[in-house]
Amino acid sequence: MKKLNRNSLFLFALALCLGFSGNALAQGNSIRASQKASVTQFIGNDAQITFTFSRPGVKGRTVWGDIVPYGLTPGNKYSDNKPFPWRAGANENTTMEINKDVKVEGQPLPAGKYSIHMIPSEKDWVVIFNKKSDQWGSYKYDEAEDALRVTVTPAKAPHEEWLTFGFDDITDNSVVAYLHWEKLMVPFKVELE
Repeated sequence: MKKLNRNSLFLFALALCLGFSGNALAQGNSIRASQKASVTQFIGNDAQITFTFSRPGVKGRTVWGDIVPYGLTPGNKYSDNKPFPWRAGANENTTMEINKDVKVEGQPLPAGKYSIHMIPSEKDWVVIFNKKSDQWGSYKYDEAEDALRVTVTPAKAPHEEWLTFGFDDITDNSVVAYLHWEKLMVPFKVELE
C-alpha cells in the first residue's frame, strides 16, 4: 500500500511538472511575426543614437499606400476612432534615444527617448518625435506630446524585406539616420548642436 501511494504521488508530481512546463512553453515562447531589433550609432566621441523597433516583413504585399496608408491611418476602436500617424514599425512604439542635444534636419531636439511616428505621402513625409515612448503602436498618439516634426523626402532604394533603421553619411558631428523598407528609404539628418 505504501509503495502504491509513493508511486501515485510520484506520477502525480510528474504530471503537474509536465503540465506547468508545457503551459509555460505555450505561453512564453511564441515567436513574433515582427521581430524586435535595435541599432546604435555614435557621433563624435560620446553622442549616442539608438533606434529600437519591430521589423515587419513585406511578404509579397503592397506596403506604401496600402498596408501603410498615405496620410493619417483611419481611426479604429483602439484609437477611439481618431486618425493617427504610422508607428514606423510594428508592435510597441519605435523609439529613438539620444544622450546629447542634437539637431534633426536643422531643428533642435533635446536629449531623451522619443517615439517615432510618420505621416507618409507620395511625395514628402512628416517624421514625428513624440515624448510618449511607452505605448503600443500609434493608437493613443497625442500631438500635444510632439517634441519635433520634420518634413523629409523619401528616396527609392533596393528592396528590403524586413523594415530596418540604419545610418549613413557618417561624419565627426553628424549622421543620416534612415528607415528602409520595401523599396523606399526615409532619411533624416541628425547632427550635434
